[in-house]
Amino acid sequence: MGFRVTWFEITGADGEALRSFYGELFDWTFQLFPEMNYGTIEVEEGSLGGGVGQANDGPGLLTFYVETPDVTASLVKAASLGGNVLMPETNVMEGVTIGLFSDPEGHVVGLLKANE
Repeated sequence: MGFRVTWFEITGADGEALRSFYGELFDWTFQLFPEMNYGTIEVEEGSLGGGVGQANDGPGLLTFYVETPDVTASLVKAASLGGNVLMPETNVMEGVTIGLFSDPEGHVVGLLKANE
């Protein structure tokens, strides 16, 4: 069985406005992290989690994250298949390690380290 999609993220120029839009559209509520202008969606058990927030730079992205046991190894493999590493393995907060790459057509995909 392959790796599973575990998270999605929507970022843009106005994180608060995006949360308002998606919250009203889909009846989502958020746990807010004001220091990051970011909110995680409060979901039912078994649902795919996600977050909506401010883009750090650029126009923002819609990204899905795939769980992997080794972020760096998956980034190396993506690059060997024609992708580009956008962000190396990075610990973004306690217990959360991610990396980003783009596929050969430029679509951004996130990698999330599997919990031990």
